[in-house]
Amino acid sequence: MADESSQHLYERIDEKTARLPWYVREYVDKKMRVMSPRSLLNYCHDYLIFFDWMIAEGFHQGDRTSVPLESLEKLTPQSIENFLSYLQFRLQNDKFTMNRKLSSLKSLFNYLQNIAETSELKPYLTRNVMAKISFNKIKEDQETVAQKMAGKILWHDEYEAFRQFVASDYRETVKDNRKLLNFHAQNAERDTAIISLILGSGLRLSEVVGLDLHDVDFQKRMVRVVRKGNKEQYVFFSEQAGLDLEDYLNVRAKKYRLPASNQALFVAAPMGPKGTTRRLSARAIENLVKKYAVAFGKPSLSVHKLRHSFATRYQAENNDIPKLRRQLGHSSIQTTMIYTHLSNDELKRAVDHMDHA
Repeated sequence: MADESSQHLYERIDEKTARLPWYVREYVDKKMRVMSPRSLLNYCHDYLIFFDWMIAEGFHQGDRTSVPLESLEKLTPQSIENFLSYLQFRLQNDKFTMNRKLSSLKSLFNYLQNIAETSELKPYLTRNVMAKISFNKIKEDQETVAQKMAGKILWHDEYEAFRQFVASDYRETVKDNRKLLNFHAQNAERDTAIISLILGSGLRLSEVVGLDLHDVDFQKRMVRVVRKGNKEQYVFFSEQAGLDLEDYLNVRAKKYRLPASNQALFVAAPMGPKGTTRRLSARAIENLVKKYAVAFGKPSLSVHKLRHSFATRYQAENNDIPKLRRQLGHSSIQTTMIYTHLSNDELKRAVDHMDHA
């Protein structure tokens, strides 16, 4: 069903790009590898509005498909401000929608100036007016930011469900793919330990990457990390994270064929001609979290969202912002305060009670 839906979106993209200049079609083709079809379709819709506006304002005499690159180079910052006014007052776009349209145009113009080249190795555009235009400033209160985050993190029994999925249930989703099945068998303990540690401590990605064996104190259930500002700090981790770390360390040296000199806590499988095992990179950890998140059915999950998940759970169970601030390594308590908005069940109950008063 998902494939059919994507195919329909690509057909709509083709239909819209056929009504746009050749260089826009080229840009959209390049973006198909890295953008979702729905986002690309939105971009195409934005471009149709923009080029229709250019023709209506007399920047080109002819149809949409024939607008030359030279016409784009003649646009001034005031011209684009006029376009933004058109979006706001004629099309009744709010600031969020205007920023999205501006983002799609900035991306296109950046491609034309900095990526695309002619056969003479010259950029398509030598002057990029969009680089001179700023986004609308939109202030969001903490409640708004928190509610946007709420649908992208783990809640209640999802913490253990996701951990268990990484540890074993993922195998069921790849049972017909021997390569993926073997890869999971090789890395299950390591991956579970990483997920469990983040969910049980709220560590940042860079902090997880930088951990060495001697940084872990199982007796006190703490890890030594270097936080922002090069500050050293000991951070607590949960009992479950401790158990998963021990399971991983029991197989670490054997599974990854490690010399005693390798002190990195989380390592990648042997690679290269000498089979050198390396410290697991930030990119690799991001990718493994993404892999499990997609298979779990929660694709918005990321390392940072796992950190948010820990913080939300901590605040809901302990209601202690100063201690949470220290655990997360926030320099400002205002940053930590967002979690009071995410887990404010008392306010929800009070509002619900009004119906029965």
